[in-house]
Amino acid sequence: MSKKKNIVQPQGGLVYSTDPGFQLPRHEMEEPDTLPPAQQKLSVRLDTRNRAGKVVSLVTGFVGKNEDLEALGKKLKSFCGTGGSVKDGAIIIQGDNRDKVLQYLQKNGFTGSKKA
Repeated sequence: MSKKKNIVQPQGGLVYSTDPGFQLPRHEMEEPDTLPPAQQKLSVRLDTRNRAGKVVSLVTGFVGKNEDLEALGKKLKSFCGTGGSVKDGAIIIQGDNRDKVLQYLQKNGFTGSKKA
């Protein structure tokens, strides 16, 4: 038996309309402008949830465009010499690299805090 997934319909539940000029309302979310590094308040913490016991360093709190978040994630992965990814507005760095991540953030003008 397969698991049922919650499927979100882009029409918002609309199945059929008889109006020939009907247009679906467009809901476009604007990305906020990226704040300068000095105004970013990032938190770095250790996380093992839903990762099969593997440890990752999680950087959260970034305010800005997704492209800038991905660029910061790429720089952090390169600096730490490990893999990682950017998902759901958070940067995931493999391993316990909180000290290195915090060092990079402070060196580049970000305001960061380390959490247990």
